[in-house]
Amino acid sequence: MTACQAQWINMLLMELQLVKDEKMELKIDSKSPRDLAKHPVAHGRSKHIETKFYFLRDQVNNGKLEIKHCKTDEQIADLLTKPLKSSSFDYLKKKLGMTEASN
Repeated sequence: MTACQAQWINMLLMELQLVKDEKMELKIDSKSPRDLAKHPVAHGRSKHIETKFYFLRDQVNNGKLEIKHCKTDEQIADLLTKPLKSSSFDYLKKKLGMTEASN
């Protein structure tokens, strides 16, 4: 789903002439989807989900998407999607560039 959304945003930005056709980077903290997208493996465990990765593989093979590993502790999206310890929250908030609002 994320790859589809990234493709849509990239096409919108190209149509608005804000960016050129560039490779988008998708950071994933799970090894399985990354491996399935890069190296299709047909075995009993992945056979039922393989169809979900066709679009992802196609984007990677066409050079429109690059998949990189991201440590779970470095996953900025977790700031908006998961309950976090205050130390993790503050770290990700700083990494995102958020600061305290001054009066």
